[in-house]
Amino acid sequence: MKKYTIKNIAELAGVSKGTVDRVIHKRGKVSAIALEKVTAVLNEIDYKPNLLARSLKNTKNYHICVVLPDYNKDAFWLPCYEGIVEAVNEFGSFGVFIEPFFFHPNNVDSFVEINNKVLALSPDAVLLAPLFYKETVDIINKYALKNIIVSKFNNQLEIENTKNFVGQDLFKSGRIAAGLLKMIIKKNATIDIIHVDEDFNNSIHMQEKEKGFRNYFSEIKNSDYKIVTHNSKQSDLANNLDSIFSASFYSDAIFVTTSKVYEVAEFIKSKNLSNVKLIGYDLLEENIQYLKDDIIHFLIHQNPKKQVYLGLTYLVEFFLFNKEIPSKSLLPIDIITSENIETYLED
Repeated sequence: MKKYTIKNIAELAGVSKGTVDRVIHKRGKVSAIALEKVTAVLNEIDYKPNLLARSLKNTKNYHICVVLPDYNKDAFWLPCYEGIVEAVNEFGSFGVFIEPFFFHPNNVDSFVEINNKVLALSPDAVLLAPLFYKETVDIINKYALKNIIVSKFNNQLEIENTKNFVGQDLFKSGRIAAGLLKMIIKKNATIDIIHVDEDFNNSIHMQEKEKGFRNYFSEIKNSDYKIVTHNSKQSDLANNLDSIFSASFYSDAIFVTTSKVYEVAEFIKSKNLSNVKLIGYDLLEENIQYLKDDIIHFLIHQNPKKQVYLGLTYLVEFFLFNKEIPSKSLLPIDIITSENIETYLED
């Protein structure tokens, strides 16, 4: 008789492994449709629960730590935490302990402190949001010395001693932002790039977006677009925007490289700068409202929840099923407008 794993059954039923586990062990909530699908497969294969354990690599319990910014300090990271919760619900019954650790998103010392705390725990693996380049290189080397597997999400850093990256191609993301703005601005317009709240020199993700953005416009022949970069703390943003627009009211468009685009949208609305085109990132509540109000013209969705969930799934399947982890998993770059936003909110 063939030995079926939960993964096999999930594929046959067209549901998740966690759903199969909950049906087999009669615990947790399962929809009526999912229950019917799984039950049909179990009946068809004459499944015996004790056959599953034999298919696992071993019976060891695994500890995976997720190191990410505190979503109470920056709402962008809340979906990441939701991805952790989903993974915990999915894989907890397999003997996998997934534990989140939070650092302040704008504080390098907090990042180092939390990673050192995780290092002392000697987990089997760490899924890391590597916001600060120099400090990330150092801590990853320390993890490697203790044979701790490290995967990354959100920030595409080319660093040795890491297993996997899940996220978007940030350079292409910048190019896409440039292409979208070009469609709605006049030729040879003035464009401002604004980086909010982070140390630009130590933040590769913002650098890559800007490189891609500038690269796109540099390839347009017989053009003379003026592109100016501004780095700003969130607390100083209003004053800096006043300076930008008082120096020249000819700014036609703004590209914000982070989820803080709503801060710029608020300024544009308050000053009645209706001709300024605006693009930024992520489906924060404030961003969504300004998108619906046509103050933000495009949002690029980075799908942070899926980044974390997928990163954890790769690690769990490596430990439990000896499944190879891909070195890079690039997610689609979704373009959100006021016309299609509702379909994303339904997820």
